Amino acid sequence: MADIQRYPIVRHLRGTPTGHIRHLQSGRIKHDGTGLSFWFRPLSAVISEVPVDDRELPLLFHARTADFQDVTVQATVAYRIVDPATASTRLDFSIDPNSGRWRGNPLAQIGSLLAELAQQYAIDLVAGMSLRAALGSAAQARDTIQAGLTTDSRLLDTGLAVVGVRVVAVRPEADVERALQTPTRELVQQDADKATFERRAVAVESERAISENEMHNQIELAIREEQLVSQRGQNERRRAEEAAAAGGIEAAAKADRDRVLSAATADVTRLIGAAKADAETAKLGAYRGTDTSVLLALALRDLAG
Repeated sequence: MADIQRYPIVRHLRGTPTGHIRHLQSGRIKHDGTGLSFWFRPLSAVISEVPVDDRELPLLFHARTADFQDVTVQATVAYRIVDPATASTRLDFSIDPNSGRWRGNPLAQIGSLLAELAQQYAIDLVAGMSLRAALGSAAQARDTIQAGLTTDSRLLDTGLAVVGVRVVAVRPEADVERALQTPTRELVQQDADKATFERRAVAVESERAISENEMHNQIELAIREEQLVSQRGQNERRRAEEAAAAGGIEAAAKADRDRVLSAATADVTRLIGAAKADAETAKLGAYRGTDTSVLLALALRDLAG
């Protein structure tokens, strides 16, 4: 929008780089161009401002297929005004000399024109298709709409040019869309169930392998435990045999020792007895021939002691 400065008698307009200004005074063109800045008298000036930048118009309209199904087409049309002078004569782009605002709504007129034309081309295309074909015709609808708008005589006469067309989606009604999605969802669910079953089968197989591995481990442990018990029995038996052998050797040694000790004791006792016998014999030999009174006195002495 142009910037207009107000002064007592005159006004000053300063345009924008994307706004084409067309200034008429008494039916004659005084200024015509983009990005202008000039003084003018508000009572005698007729000024139009035509935007020359690219603009996008979102569209949403309904169409009916050959099998009587309603579809919604969502598209975007990018356009620009390539001939501002022609557009200013076909549409009301005049601005208020005091505020710089448009007196009418020219962009709404352009939007309505583009929407009607695009809708007509899309309706003609979809009307010859079935529902399934229409749902996959976004690219064809884009090309058809762009070709139609590019060559439309009314747009060319108005100074408009279509830069590009985008068809975002072609969608059926909500219940029809759910019905169409059901087979695909079922297939996806079947694939998911199949994956679940396969995962469970793999889990069962893994569990069986783990169980077999555990069983083999237990068997191996039992075999090793049996070997350990057998080895322990052999060790205990060997230990007992060695202890018995050691006890026998010790008993034999003790018996030999006791026998030697007994023999030595017997020898000592025999020698002592012989010595005592010899002593008694000698003592009796000494008393032999002694007077009886002397013997009696000796006996009384021993008795007293």
